[in-house]
Amino acid sequence: MTKTKLDQEEQALLEAYESGEFESDLNADRRESLTTAAEETFRKDKRINIRISSRDLEALQRRALEEGLPYQSLVSSVLHKYVSGSLKDISANKSGRRTR
Repeated sequence: MTKTKLDQEEQALLEAYESGEFESDLNADRRESLTTAAEETFRKDKRINIRISSRDLEALQRRALEEGLPYQSLVSSVLHKYVSGSLKDISANKSGRRTR
């Protein structure tokens, strides 16, 4: 196992955490809500088949390799971000067009 090099601030936070200086203010209802949301986010209960160009597939596979994850996971993540509204079209902003 490799040891991660921490900067001073990160080391101080780690030491504070390990010494018990942090206390959670998460109540049971909020914890349950977050747990449910996380489970629903990561549950993959449907399959789809799509046809894309070999060029796009190769680009997806390269990007996934750079990110260190399977390309299907990258595609799933991009789709999730898009439908949840957290994926923004930066090319539209660069050309001066407005996005939603």
